[in-house]
Amino acid sequence: MKFSFTRSSPLTLQLLRQHVLAILKSGIAGAAPGILVARALADGVLSGVADNADLRVVAAGKASAEMASAFLTKINKPVRGMVASPGRGRVNAGMEWFDVGHPIPTEGSVKAGLRALELARETTEGSVLVTLLSGGASAGLTVPADGLSLDDKVRVTQVLLDSGISIDGLNCVRKHLSAVKGGRLALAAAGRCVTLAISDVVNPIPDDPAVIGSGPTAVDPTTYAEALEYLLACGSKSLFPEAAVSILERGANGVFEETLKSKSRLLNRPEYFIIGSRFNAMEAAGEEARRLGFHVLTVAEPVTGEARVSGDDYIKSLARRSHEQPRPLCVISSGETTVKVNGSGRGGRNQEFALAGAFSLFRRFPLAVVASVGTDGIDGPTDAAGAIIDNTTPSRAADLRLERPEHYLAANDSYTFFNSLGDLLKIGASETNVGDLQIALIA
Repeated sequence: MKFSFTRSSPLTLQLLRQHVLAILKSGIAGAAPGILVARALADGVLSGVADNADLRVVAAGKASAEMASAFLTKINKPVRGMVASPGRGRVNAGMEWFDVGHPIPTEGSVKAGLRALELARETTEGSVLVTLLSGGASAGLTVPADGLSLDDKVRVTQVLLDSGISIDGLNCVRKHLSAVKGGRLALAAAGRCVTLAISDVVNPIPDDPAVIGSGPTAVDPTTYAEALEYLLACGSKSLFPEAAVSILERGANGVFEETLKSKSRLLNRPEYFIIGSRFNAMEAAGEEARRLGFHVLTVAEPVTGEARVSGDDYIKSLARRSHEQPRPLCVISSGETTVKVNGSGRGGRNQEFALAGAFSLFRRFPLAVVASVGTDGIDGPTDAAGAIIDNTTPSRAADLRLERPEHYLAANDSYTFFNSLGDLLKIGASETNVGDLQIALIA
């Protein structure tokens, strides 16, 4: 179906907003855990596993419930295992459910981490540990290192998140304050170790197994010294628990054994498969956009950086990329930005990203709509997945006598801005997580 767009028709803007939502939802559906797990199994990721092999399953992260359900349906055999995911969901036979925290670990996260280690230790030479990982597993599987309490881990995590630290930096610290991350889950297993992962990691190395879920079954190239550098780059020692700083300092001086540095230390070399990523979401979004009659431009380079800066940069880049492209045009991108918390407002990285670009969009395009959402359906500590902006955003904000965007960005209060306009995108938890997805429609 093709559409004819005009600058003056309000219906045109309404259509663009409707279509951007349809494209977003199709993109998220394209990264559905069940589809990705079924495809991986059909491709033979468990080839060589005997039909009568004893399986232990550890599923952790926001997509873990659907991953586990699809896995158990496809293999159609009894297993013992666990699911560590925020909230409650379906519990398959033989599986235990742990309601865990995100992005801050909870008591449930510790129970889940300890149970994961128990299941790994139950494996024997003829059995298999299957780990199903997705974004959110870092907080979901938490076993504090000796001498560290859960409260210590919570405080460290919160300070690092508020600083706007990158995910690789955050997970480097997490791994070196943990007894389950940084390959330690694989070290606990005597049997074959197979990991299926849905990635939300975009940089510095895309889909890096050492970063996804803080790499519980992956070789880790980072060190205690690097973890200490990340920690101190985010604030003075006084901001962090003394026990956490002490562990990293002593580890950097060789007192503690490092995270897994070589597969040679394992009884069985782990097998690792990336079964899904942001590219699955972008591909599905592109298919829907073409079905709706749009020309499609897909940007492979990830959208990263501090949200309040990269939002404006994104619009400038959009103007350059779309120049001389056919219309109507759909530009699809993805990635994951960060937020440095300075204020006491509400919001998330997608909302800040959209707000930072709202007035720039108005200046550069006669008619366009842009939406940015977290593919997990959750943007920061809010009930929104992200936000939508268009050419009327500045005028509608002026009509409501809202403050300038800079005011809300400084207060980290983008939620209030978009809630006032009715432009928050609330799609509910999606049960997947491949980072953030941006859709721009240009008429």
